[in-house]
Amino acid sequence: MAIVAGIDEAGFGPLLGPLVVTGVAFRVPDSQTHRCLWDTLSASCTRTPDRDHRRLAVADSKQLFRGRADFSALERPAMVMLAAAGQRPRNWRALLETLAPNAAAALEDYPWYSGRNIDLPLCDGVGDIGTRANAVRRNMAEERVELLGVFAEPVLEGQFNDLISKTGNKAVAMLGTVLRAIDRILRCDPNPRVRLCVDRLGGRVHYREALQTAFPEYDLQILEECPERSAYRLVNSTRVCRVEFVAGGENRHFAIALASVFSKYLRELYMHVFNDYWSEQVTSLRPTAGYYTDAKRWLSDASAELDRLGIDRATLVRQR
Repeated sequence: MAIVAGIDEAGFGPLLGPLVVTGVAFRVPDSQTHRCLWDTLSASCTRTPDRDHRRLAVADSKQLFRGRADFSALERPAMVMLAAAGQRPRNWRALLETLAPNAAAALEDYPWYSGRNIDLPLCDGVGDIGTRANAVRRNMAEERVELLGVFAEPVLEGQFNDLISKTGNKAVAMLGTVLRAIDRILRCDPNPRVRLCVDRLGGRVHYREALQTAFPEYDLQILEECPERSAYRLVNSTRVCRVEFVAGGENRHFAIALASVFSKYLRELYMHVFNDYWSEQVTSLRPTAGYYTDAKRWLSDASAELDRLGIDRATLVRQR
């Protein structure tokens, strides 16, 4: 058997809300390491929704989610895939405990997250999670595929600003978060063969130095470095790991697409909690998704209340 994994992010650009990086890891037969999981799991999963929604749509979150009206299309694959692995978190905090066990403590530093929770699933249109999960579980069992885990790394607003202050660069801060997700994946299972694909981080092509610094116990070989793909072979006495940074990875690799879904789903849940809190403070305040133009509108509308509450902008507004 081998590990096939993917990593993607949501929330790199916004002014408000967290950055979320997520890794998703599967155990597959060694002979299937380079086979497309959309093909392997085609009996239960698809890149695009069926008209009758018979199969589970797993795709880049930007294709599934274009606003609140599409939230069930984002929530469904996240909740169904977790249920297929035997995990049924019933609320936001339980979901964080499952995917990001170290994330809960940081919530208490932010009034808009502290002590708050929401029940899941959030959307009534998500459908029968158990029935859908059974179909996916049967398909995975038939193909000897197992979801080993989902590993989320949320970076809250103040944490993000601290990283920028330390690194001086958003891309470097992002890469450090990705490397933490890679480390969690490598620690989740001792399988000797690993193929790990990461959606390319902006225009960066060279990752050798970062990988060698993060994983000094491995010898590193550069396989390829070009605008479309940067690939590396990490080897030690017990493991062989192929790590690839791929442009447009969420459209090429099932595991990256699913990681994209989980990252966006978690970020949207954070923003749901954020907006619930602030709507209680300012009844006329319209919700925000946190992206630049609308975040500026929101900050202007909320300015008086932020001042009244003594909110430190460094814990609320992310540096760009």
